[in-house]
Amino acid sequence: MATTTKSKEKKGSTSTSNKEIGTFIGELFSFNSSLKLYHWHVTGEGSYAQHMALDQAIESLLDVIDRLTETTYSLMGDIEIMIPETKTPKNIVKHTGDFYSYVEKHRDLFPEDMSQSIIDDYQEALQQLNYRLMRLK
Repeated sequence: MATTTKSKEKKGSTSTSNKEIGTFIGELFSFNSSLKLYHWHVTGEGSYAQHMALDQAIESLLDVIDRLTETTYSLMGDIEIMIPETKTPKNIVKHTGDFYSYVEKHRDLFPEDMSQSIIDDYQEALQQLNYRLMRLK
């Protein structure tokens, strides 16, 4: 009963949250695509190792995006996800570090522990990727 009352009271903020969450998930998907674009352009010394590190990260991150999206649908219902235009990053280490910060700033969109744990997994995968990319230079 309290959940129903709470939903009715916060209907306006829920729809804002749904829009913000849809934007956030779209950004996650776009970031993953940016990694793939960079992956296709890797050449030179250490390129095979970078290629493999990016492939592994892309797969891990996509799994986490799927888990977060499905959990959000389960908890909030339908959300409209908008995927922005994706460009090939010039500096992959900076790009990944900046996106880590972006994710951290948007944690508050997901107040429950389950989603926070999924975001932890996402950020861990970003940290592992950045570590590998920095070590391969």
